[in-house]
Amino acid sequence: MGNRGMEDLIPLVNKLQDAFSSIGQACNLDLPQIAVVGGQSAGKSSVLENFVGRDFLPRGSGIVTRRPLVLQLISATAEWAEFLHCKGKKFTDFDEVRQEIEAETDRVTGANKGISPVPINLRVYSPHVLNLTLIDLPGITKVPVGDQPVDIEQQIKEMIMQFITRESCLILAVTPANTDLANSDALKMSKDVDPQGTRTIGVITKLDLMDEGTDAREVLENKLLPLRRGYIGVVNRSQKDIDGKKDIKAAMDAERKFFLSHPSYRHMAEKMGTPRLQRVLNEQLTNHIRDTLPAFRSKLQSQLLALDKEAEEYRGYRPDDPSRKTKQLLQMVQQFSVDFDKRIEGSGDQVDTVELSGGAKINRIFHERFPFELVKMECDEKEMRREISYAIKNIHGIRTGLFTPDMAFEAIVKKQVIKLKEPCVKCVDMVIQELINTVRQCSNKLECFPRLREETERIVTSHIRDREGRAKDQVLLLIDIQLSYINTNHEDFIGFANAQQRSSQTSKSQSSAGNQVIRKGWLTINNISIMKGGAKEYWFVLTAESLSWFKDDEEKEKKYMLPLDNLKVRDVEKSFMSSKHIFCIFNTESRNVYKDNRTLELACDSQDDVESWKSSLLRAGVYPEKTITVESESTTTADNFSMDPQLERKVETIRNLVDSYMAIVNKCIRDLMPKTIMHLMIGNVKDFINAELLAQLYSAGDQNALMDESQEQAQRRDEVLRTHQALKEALAIIGDISTSTITVPVPPPVDTSWMGDPTGARRSPPSSPTAPRRMSSGQRPAPRGAPPPPNRPGPLGPFNNTADSPQAPSRPNRAPPSIPSRRPPPSPTRQAPP
Repeated sequence: MGNRGMEDLIPLVNKLQDAFSSIGQACNLDLPQIAVVGGQSAGKSSVLENFVGRDFLPRGSGIVTRRPLVLQLISATAEWAEFLHCKGKKFTDFDEVRQEIEAETDRVTGANKGISPVPINLRVYSPHVLNLTLIDLPGITKVPVGDQPVDIEQQIKEMIMQFITRESCLILAVTPANTDLANSDALKMSKDVDPQGTRTIGVITKLDLMDEGTDAREVLENKLLPLRRGYIGVVNRSQKDIDGKKDIKAAMDAERKFFLSHPSYRHMAEKMGTPRLQRVLNEQLTNHIRDTLPAFRSKLQSQLLALDKEAEEYRGYRPDDPSRKTKQLLQMVQQFSVDFDKRIEGSGDQVDTVELSGGAKINRIFHERFPFELVKMECDEKEMRREISYAIKNIHGIRTGLFTPDMAFEAIVKKQVIKLKEPCVKCVDMVIQELINTVRQCSNKLECFPRLREETERIVTSHIRDREGRAKDQVLLLIDIQLSYINTNHEDFIGFANAQQRSSQTSKSQSSAGNQVIRKGWLTINNISIMKGGAKEYWFVLTAESLSWFKDDEEKEKKYMLPLDNLKVRDVEKSFMSSKHIFCIFNTESRNVYKDNRTLELACDSQDDVESWKSSLLRAGVYPEKTITVESESTTTADNFSMDPQLERKVETIRNLVDSYMAIVNKCIRDLMPKTIMHLMIGNVKDFINAELLAQLYSAGDQNALMDESQEQAQRRDEVLRTHQALKEALAIIGDISTSTITVPVPPPVDTSWMGDPTGARRSPPSSPTAPRRMSSGQRPAPRGAPPPPNRPGPLGPFNNTADSPQAPSRPNRAPPSIPSRRPPPSPTRQAPP
């Protein structure tokens, strides 16, 4: 019965199919199978019925061909059938099997010849079968009928391709003998997915229906239109036999008698027929399974390893156990606390590599966003000088003052300090939002208990909102403290005597820091015209004096260097079609910034990157543009005035004093703000989660209700446990396989170019001009030089006699060669020797 040692593999694969079909993973694991491909009325169903030895497939209505049929044949002492969708039910009457196939097909596709890729799984146990697993695919049809769509041919081919494109699938290409083999759709599709021919076996049906005087001997001998694994001929029951209820065993006896008695096939009768096809398929399938198992085992092991930890947590799980719920509540709260602490303080495990979050984002708020917001509140230079001049004049009143008044300095300083309230409150808001986001991220692990997650988020978020008010009150108190006393004796305050020298010292300090690199990174120049190549990405280097960009991060090819003098930065509204976030740099004196462009538009992937670059530019002295209202602009225009030299000196002195003192205040606020927020908010929230969250949850209501798992979690647990068990069983099954089985070598390659014409117009079979028809019994070859025999009608296709060929009348008669040549036909004008 074929390769007996390797036939033992097929029951193992059937067990694997059962294990994974129960968890819905049969298709994903690419199990080895045999797919039966052919056109309508090619005899596929009859071949399958011959394998089983029973009539069980519907006839005439094309029902089976509307859905794939996965057929497992298993050798057993008794005979029955089972469907995967009817577990536990045994069918001993094969008429009921036919009816169940019809009903299951109609259930999915409807009763008017619709199609579906969802397979019907049928297992047949019988003492008359070999262990095989086959898939009967829908027959290729050209014309839609009933509810079938107009592109029915394309849909069926795509459905077939889903199965036969798998490297683990053997292809049984069924073609009737009374059609043109060279134009077989089954062989063409097989050639497309299996160009080497290692997975394709040809089956020739309806040999008994060929015209008299013709045969398929050279095809079955694999001399004509060869395949690497060759062809096997079968003779199925005719429609008359089926209607007359002819027994399949009698039909197989008639098939055997046909091959033994036919003069063209009797010498290879042992290699023909359904029993031979069964043995060949079994042998090829077991060989293929043997080759597939190593990769199959590796895939199963990787899946098992991925599920081990989760399955261990679910094993022994009892949802209604009160002690389990209490223990799990403690574990969940503790894990939530640990996760929150890790996200704030940072840790080496569970690191987010996609974006900043938790403590890292709060750090950016403290040291990039908050300083940037502070500078945005600073007054414009001209506006500042105008305010100082007004303050000096208003303090002197009707008199002309001789000295610079202290009250002007104090008034301007207090006005600037009050402006700090807005960025400080905004900093608190940004930290609160990030804390709430962190709480939601940490609560993702509680999603299997929806009420627990909802209650945890509510309690912690409420506490954060409660601390928000206290933090903001404290921050505003810090500003009020600064307003309550202007300390002009501070060690960092320059004082009146040094105010005049401030400008020169500042310029010197800036020049000494000119080569300091502040930031490097990729940016896209967004406003390059399409004629010049459109937006391009460059490597930017920002120093204290210039902004340069290079072709790449090796910094060898510098494209441009832009001095930072008189530059400012402003936001640009994001365009509808662009996914990037844009800001631009412009010159305050309305000069071109870059070549012919008044602005330099730079694009980043996220808004956080934009804010970070703007903060870096701020450190380099490139300030954001001030938003000027219409009222202030008109006031500035109307109140233009010229200052006398004495007033100008007073304004300059006050300006330097204000700068010096505000630098002290900003330094103090920038230092105290993170400390205040950390103490009143972040540290307090961490302590609350560690010490009080569990008590709050207990007081919130029924603890058992909190620990009711979601329906999705229950399904997930069951699925994980079933999948884990199926994987273990599958690996145990594979581990039982003997490695001493025999492997049949793959036949050598053959010339299959006759199948590969992409235009669809295949060349004539090579036997037409050179290979004469095979003679029927009692017929002798004509002597050399005798006139050709009269034409006889023959079937269309490669098995036709040579008299039907248009070249035949112009050719002299020759004795038939023993092996037909596959070379191109000789010229019709060539004459045979006398």
